[in-house]
Amino acid sequence: MNDTSQAPVAIITGGGRGMGAAIARELHDRGYRLGLMSPSGSAVELAAELGGIGIKGSAGDANDLEALVTRTVQVYGRVDAVVNHTGHPPKGDLLDITDEKWVIGNDLMVLSLVRMARLVTPYMLKQGKGAWVNITTFAAFEPSLIFPVSCAYRAAAGAYTKLYSDRYAADNIRMNALLPGFIDSLDHKPETADKVPMKRVGTIAEIAKTTAFLLSDDAGYITGQNIRVDGGITRHL
Repeated sequence: MNDTSQAPVAIITGGGRGMGAAIARELHDRGYRLGLMSPSGSAVELAAELGGIGIKGSAGDANDLEALVTRTVQVYGRVDAVVNHTGHPPKGDLLDITDEKWVIGNDLMVLSLVRMARLVTPYMLKQGKGAWVNITTFAAFEPSLIFPVSCAYRAAAGAYTKLYSDRYAADNIRMNALLPGFIDSLDHKPETADKVPMKRVGTIAEIAKTTAFLLSDDAGYITGQNIRVDGGITRHL
């Protein structure tokens, strides 16, 4: 039997379905031990399948994040990688969105990064190494009125990504944001592909493999970046 006691450990929020589950499976296949969380029981079920840790909780809840990190460290003794991933927050017409809904978005997509960083960074500093990937959206740079709360706060997540990477780059801790385009984790209309230069939607496998690359030593000189994985739909140089 192979000794897995030195295998790297990854925490994934929103890790039960869609892109989060695909990332979990990809990292598991690459030898990571996993700590997964999602609002439904899907992360618990997937963790059981993959031999990892799974809890039910929300990335927008500070107590749930602490429980996930605490449990992961209790079992594995370390955290090498974190993937911050959540679903969309409330949406609506721009001026009809209540303060309460904006607060939910802030908790889910900005404070979740801040809180997770506070919890995990001390372990990474002790280890002398760590890597983060924050899953946001191409719409952080190409805002859509369909998802105003998501666009605003995921843009803020991109700014935090750069701030954190600047602060901890010299400590060999890297943080990048991955900005998916239209991905098959959702049921897109056929005409959606026409908006994409590649004329197709992306796959959760492509997001998972890009995430795994960014966490790996192969990406050891990449930090502070907002990396679009969108088939070319964004227009920025």
